[in-house]
Amino acid sequence: MTIHHLNCGSLRRIEATYDGPPPEPAVNHCLLMETDAAGLVLVETGLGLNDVRDPDRTLGADWVEMAGPVLDPEETAIRQVERLGYAPSDVRHIIVTHLDVDHCGGLPDFPDAQVHVLAAELEAATAQAPSFRYRPAHWAHGPDWVTYTPERADQWFGFTAIQPEGLPPEIQLIPLGGHTEGHTGVAVRDGDRWLLHCGDAYYYHRELQHHREPHPLLDVVQVGSEIHHDLRLGTQARLRELLRDHGDEVTVFSAHDPWELAVHQGRSDRRESLPTA
Repeated sequence: MTIHHLNCGSLRRIEATYDGPPPEPAVNHCLLMETDAAGLVLVETGLGLNDVRDPDRTLGADWVEMAGPVLDPEETAIRQVERLGYAPSDVRHIIVTHLDVDHCGGLPDFPDAQVHVLAAELEAATAQAPSFRYRPAHWAHGPDWVTYTPERADQWFGFTAIQPEGLPPEIQLIPLGGHTEGHTGVAVRDGDRWLLHCGDAYYYHRELQHHREPHPLLDVVQVGSEIHHDLRLGTQARLRELLRDHGDEVTVFSAHDPWELAVHQGRSDRRESLPTA
């Protein structure tokens, strides 16, 4: 399986809290996986073409003012898929960690894909939209939803795991609660290691250090958007334990940290840009 790390939508520029890495725009870190049996699998969609064309309608003017998206059509997932030589219809599966505007904006660009999401998240999104975080324009085309309810039968390094329908066992849903009603991480086997896309379970790599260090700007956003404070902090504590006990087997990253993305894209060799316990 070939894995591509994509930025599907640059946002407001932020600074690190320590000397070294230069300021970078916050990102929408997506994964594109080339699989043998399931075709292309996209984890997150970031911002889509409709968001670029009419951001106030699809994203909401308040969100646009807060996040400061760059709105470059060349950063959309569909354009990056096409640059790799594929057609949009080759994306057969999309997994979203949750349905906030910046995580599912590209869904209309891939209308034929099955969209995998936790049932609680889809229920909350459709009940609350339109709102600051949930925008119905992103699913007005009628996606082919595949929904899941977590059970405790399957385990992944002590976390509940869900096998997505039609996808290989190298791809697992790992519910990570606190940010939204049905927030999930996505674990992907990459050779002899696992990658864990943590979505918005944390925002900044230094939050997963032993001495937790939130980012002053990103933490305002993260606290303001949480649905359960204690559960979110408990999830982060479990991720720190995961790195402490299995850091030689698992690499974690979040959706918006640009320094993590730079390492995965080979643009930086700074290991401090990856979370360590």
